Amino acid sequence: MSDNNSHDSGDHDSGDLETDGGVTTEAYLDEEINIFKPATPFMRDHLRVIWAAFIGWALVVFGPTTLTLLVPDVMTGTTVLGGYPLHFILTAIGVPLGALVLSVAYAVQRDRLDAKYGISHEEEEESDASSTVATDGGDD
Repeated sequence: MSDNNSHDSGDHDSGDLETDGGVTTEAYLDEEINIFKPATPFMRDHLRVIWAAFIGWALVVFGPTTLTLLVPDVMTGTTVLGGYPLHFILTAIGVPLGALVLSVAYAVQRDRLDAKYGISHEEEEESDASSTVATDGGDD
């Protein structure tokens, strides 16, 4: 295995890489992966989705506890759903539901990106019957 620890990306021409959809795996692996400087438009768009999801996650997870710290009278004094304090409802029900909504939103956005860049996750089946191999490893 070759030692490829170089982070010099000056020898790669990134002008011919428009999407990840049409790039072979070998060519893709030669590109430097840098979260602050994405190599392809797909990576840039995907990074936007990831950062938006991260900010949403931080608001969902830390929002109720931060609001309880900042305005404790409102969060503990307000009761909902039969007498439960607002901070309890937001933490017990809002955070898990928020995580679920964020997961669905990420999946939808990722599907849109895949469609935009022509990335397919379906495996192509070979229709050539002569290339089938028996389960014992031998030819049919």
